[in-house]
Parts: sequence; C-alpha cells; structure tokens
Amino acid sequence: MHFYLNWAKERIDEMDAALGSFEIKAGKAKANSKIKADQIVADLRRCRDEFQAEITAQTQAGEAAWAHTKMDLEKQWNSFETQMKAYFENAGKQIEQQQSTFKDIAGAQARAWREAADKFRELAGKMAVSHTGEFEATLKQMKADATTADARLETLKQAGGESWSVLSAALAESRKAFDQANQAVWHALKGSGAKS
Repeated sequence: MHFYLNWAKERIDEMDAALGSFEIKAGKAKANSKIKADQIVADLRRCRDEFQAEITAQTQAGEAAWAHTKMDLEKQWNSFETQMKAYFENAGKQIEQQQSTFKDIAGAQARAWREAADKFRELAGKMAVSHTGEFEATLKQMKADATTADARLETLKQAGGESWSVLSAALAESRKAFDQANQAVWHALKGSGAKS
C-alpha cells in the first residue's frame, strides 16, 4: 500500500503548494478581482479537502480497495488540475503567478521524491530479510530519476517565460516518472520480503 500512499501524498503536497501560491496572490488582489480569486481558491480548497478525506477513509483499506479508490482519486486530481488551468487561462495569466505556482509545485514534487526514497530505505532497513540487489538497484534508479526530473524542472524555473501548458506538461512528466519509480521500488521491496 505504500505505493498508493506515496502517490496520494505527492498529489496532496502539490495541491497544498498550489493553494499556498494562489492564496498569496488572492491576498494581494485588488477588490474587483479579489472576489474571483477567493472563489477559485475556495473551489480548489474544496477539491483538495475531498481528496484528503478520501485518502483518510482508505488508510486502513487493503491493496485491492486502494486500486479502486485510486481511480476515483485520479478523477478528483484531474478536476483540481482543470481548475488550475482554468485559473491561468482566465484570471491568472500573469507570468509571475505561473512561475511562482510552478516553483512551489516543483518543490513539492522534489520533496515527494526524497521522502518516498527515504521511506523505502527505512522500511527496507526494518525488514528482517537482506536487501536484494534488485531493490538496491531500483532505489538507486529512483534517486537518479529524481535528480533528472529535478534538473528538468529547475531548467524551466530558470527559463521564466513559459506558458502554463508547458509548465504543467513538465510537472505531469515528472509526476509520471515519480509514479513509475515509486511502483518499481515498491515491487522490488515486496519481492525482497516486505508485506503490504
């Protein structure tokens, strides 16, 4: 189940980062646009809270239940992303806001990579079985993938003028790499004797 929990935590961390960025911007908005910004933040917060509630409800569920729940959570995640995209297309075309939000979300992704790798290493250390070469190699690959993803995101942070669709695509690519690495390490760990 660690794969699902890591997957969900990474999305929550991104949601929190985006909300934090939007809340700062909404707080600085002028009166006429403040109402619209506050409504967007409220809508995003509602999506995030529903997502968190679903995760909390599933924490004790088994792997099969998580697989089904993940499909529902992916729909909620997509809704959150769609609302962010709408914000940038309608109310928030400011490059500064896009860059700020991108940096916050990219930072959340980088922390998720590090935390997942640390959790897997800690779990492996607690296991009574010896670490297999496959697990160590897979964990090493996860860290290498994290470094590569972080470097790509850092390049975009420095570029400055990219559209939200370009920034969002880079975040999605990094997120997909995280999910694949997370899954691979979890399978290797399970294969070396871990129980889910």
